Amino acid sequence: MGWPVAVVGAVLVLFVLRDVFHTLWHPTRHGGLSRLTMTAMWRLAKALPRRGAAGLAGPVAMAVVVAVWSLTAVVGWALIYWPFMPEAFAYAPGLRPDDHAGFEDALYVSLVHISTLGLGDIAPTEGWLRIVAPMESLVGFALLTATVAWTLGVFPALARRRSLALRISHLVRTHPTTDQVDADAGAAILDGLAADVTVVSVDFLQYAESYYFHDGDRRFSLAGQIAGAVSLADQASAAWHPDVRRSAAVVRAALDDLAAILDSRFLRTRGSAREVFEAYARDHGHLGGA
Repeated sequence: MGWPVAVVGAVLVLFVLRDVFHTLWHPTRHGGLSRLTMTAMWRLAKALPRRGAAGLAGPVAMAVVVAVWSLTAVVGWALIYWPFMPEAFAYAPGLRPDDHAGFEDALYVSLVHISTLGLGDIAPTEGWLRIVAPMESLVGFALLTATVAWTLGVFPALARRRSLALRISHLVRTHPTTDQVDADAGAAILDGLAADVTVVSVDFLQYAESYYFHDGDRRFSLAGQIAGAVSLADQASAAWHPDVRRSAAVVRAALDDLAAILDSRFLRTRGSAREVFEAYARDHGHLGGA
């Protein structure tokens, strides 16, 4: 058993650290474990007949990802400890080393260290293990901190996305005519809309998990409202005022970038921006525009 098992444990630990790094600190499509978990939970929630299940997909998936990270790290470190028990460990009086050298005992030691409890009834005595065990405590603390930071990052991103959806809803519900849009005020509104779309695009890059949060109220759902922004930009592009036309072009560019991000990361339609937004609406249960 020995070192090969310990190497497997080290690989599991490194796999978790890599996934946390790519999910939280260097967001790319390489955070395989978290991305697969979020996608699977989203598809499962949509397949369930229970109404409102999709609304739980995002929060539950985040909890599952954190649980998988923690469990995999615990098992990985347990595999590092297990081959060297009981010889490389000191036991508290009353504990017989030979009776506490199984894998469940290694799991116990791993849980004690990753939770930073430091009970000390079973402690490493081998030199390198005395370095590895505190490193597990540091990783446990880092996982806790990363989970809090992740939560504090995702939910403000959701608030920005919902605010944009509600703003588009307000604009669409007023049914502005081309003449009303064709003014300095119209250009200012379009510039603000382009800025908000850009912020949401960055949020989808930085917090891809936010895609899997479903907004049941159509007014607050970007998937249900984004077509209204496209129509507004199309309407403004026919305006006479050059500033309005320029602002409309900026909105279209921002929408094209948003569509490219949604398509490359989540939808894979390879279609136009309008087709991507239609797929986005379908994926979130909103089959129309505004």
